[in-house]
Amino acid sequence: MPTVLITSDSHGFTDEVQQLKDQYQDKVDGMIHCGDSELDYNHPAMVDFLKVTGNCDYDSEYPEDLTVDIKGTRFFVAHGHHHNVKMTLDPITYQASEQQATVVCHGHSHLAHATKMGDQIVINPGSIRLPRGRREETYAILSWDDHTYKINFYQLNGKEVKELATEYTL
Repeated sequence: MPTVLITSDSHGFTDEVQQLKDQYQDKVDGMIHCGDSELDYNHPAMVDFLKVTGNCDYDSEYPEDLTVDIKGTRFFVAHGHHHNVKMTLDPITYQASEQQATVVCHGHSHLAHATKMGDQIVINPGSIRLPRGRREETYAILSWDDHTYKINFYQLNGKEVKELATEYTL
């Protein structure tokens, strides 16, 4: 079953990003950072992450968005600040549709959630530094098989945030 680590909004927390990388690098098929790492694009902790720029990132090497296929599933990744994700998910899902993406990953709001919109799964992993709406710093693990997508959220200590877990069939 393919698996992807999704994180965002680490805001300079180098050790925590490195911790996630060390923990999952050999266990997942991809690692995504949805922006606002506040680290240089080539920082050792960010190597091997598929990554985009956020509104607090100033390294011009970061792309605004990214479309990538992982194990047969197309992902669209953007921080979300240019898509107004704090108000609506429509602009980001529209752009993802143009890229024929099934999974949409974003950050910016620091609010951990996963939702199904039409034929897309939209995931915000929350923040591993400055969460909003909850006390726990979170990241997400997405796994899928055929048309079923399972999203689990975890704290940095590895404890699952069970009330956020969800599963969707497309």
